[in-house]
Amino acid sequence: MKVRLSALSLLVLVSTGPASAHVGSPDVYADAQAGPYRLSIVIRPPLVIPGVADIEVHTQSPDVQHITITPVPLTGEAAAHPPVPDAMQQASDDKNSYGGHLWIMATGSWQVRFAVDGAHGNHTVSIPLPATAMATRAMQTSLGAFLAVLGLFLVIGMIGIVGAAAREAKLPSGAAPPSSNCRAARVAMAVAAAVLTAGVFLGNVWWKSEAASYAEIIYKPLLMNVTLPASNMLHLELQDPGWLSQRRLDDFIPDHDHLMHLYLIRWPQMDAVFHLHPKLADAGEFNLALPSVPAGNYRLYADVVHKNGFPETIVGSITLPAIAGVPLAGDDAAGTTTPIATSQSSPPAKDRSFPLADGYTMVWKAPGKLIAKAPQTFQFDLLDRSLHPATDEALYMGMLGHAAFLKTDGSVFAHIHPNGSMSMAALMMANSDSQMQHSTSEDANMPGMAMVAASPPASVSFPYGFPSGGRYRIVVQMKHGQTVETGIFDADVAD
Repeated sequence: MKVRLSALSLLVLVSTGPASAHVGSPDVYADAQAGPYRLSIVIRPPLVIPGVADIEVHTQSPDVQHITITPVPLTGEAAAHPPVPDAMQQASDDKNSYGGHLWIMATGSWQVRFAVDGAHGNHTVSIPLPATAMATRAMQTSLGAFLAVLGLFLVIGMIGIVGAAAREAKLPSGAAPPSSNCRAARVAMAVAAAVLTAGVFLGNVWWKSEAASYAEIIYKPLLMNVTLPASNMLHLELQDPGWLSQRRLDDFIPDHDHLMHLYLIRWPQMDAVFHLHPKLADAGEFNLALPSVPAGNYRLYADVVHKNGFPETIVGSITLPAIAGVPLAGDDAAGTTTPIATSQSSPPAKDRSFPLADGYTMVWKAPGKLIAKAPQTFQFDLLDRSLHPATDEALYMGMLGHAAFLKTDGSVFAHIHPNGSMSMAALMMANSDSQMQHSTSEDANMPGMAMVAASPPASVSFPYGFPSGGRYRIVVQMKHGQTVETGIFDADVAD
């Protein structure tokens, strides 16, 4: 699919829509390590393609001197031929903060390569960036009316200029035009009016053609048909509504050893949450033996990653009866809590606790105020039955924990890791040549992850920023021993 740079792609007004990697949460948040340099990164992708991505970096290393950024395709021949890097600009009021902008020229899987230069030499790290055109909307009525009046004025002015040229251009100054010139002027004005009218008509045809071409590259998420063919066997059938011809349903790659990560959430109460892992049955089809599930309407969010590193979240729904299913096993997890309130409450206490079924407690070290679009660190601690940090903490799918951020109106779902909001499979592809790949753990040398041989801490942090104000429910999984715990917390976010 060829992406054309046109006036439409430069002038179109866009609205925020579902993101490819998440739902309603397009910005990429990452904690990354470029050699000895610790970076907190925010990438705000363009909503039109071609478009400009805005990038923010805050470094916790005071000896950083210079940062450059480069947009590189994640896979393919072009990945071996990066363009000239762009230098990030250091903030005047914060020497540890940098800002920059990059043009993203095509839809697909990209990476932003950060090269950090400082007292400890030059080191690089790459952050995956799925880039898609998200949506368009009609031009504002006031702007459209202004442009229409301006266009009409220009057309009338051009017709008048043509008439004046035919009537008086060859006459001496002050001479009255003869009747023959007046007739010629009227003919010329009629011809000019016809030509200009045809030009406006053809321009409108061209504009609609460009709009139709651009509409072809606007992201169309995969669809998911969810059925319960047996008493506790869930069947998921993915369907492609038509987007880029390169998208397939048989090229998914494992992410944390699973082809699909499925969140099953009772809706709208959001009081029963399951993090499950369906098994591939056929191309685009998955089966899942359900655990015990209370009756109700459920919303499903399924994460998959294509072999080119492009992640997608597919949304579905189903009404389930009460199911007496199989016991939770492996990486599957579940949690229950009280139904979420429909209205926002006063700011909660700084430390929020969630009691777990086995006597352990999960605590959120919540900041005093949550603000939309602001990058923040979400820290969660796991305490044992004596309310001390758990000493038997274990890695959950290779990392210290997983988190999901859901808005109560269903407009936002984001599956976050200790590294950030990007797919871990894509992150490994982007850094395939880094020392991260040469360690004994696939997740070593990345913030929030730990070597398998080490004793993991009983604390995990997630970098994220809420995309909009409102009420959210945060679901966190941590593991101790062989038990996967699920903590559930509520957050009120200011615009």
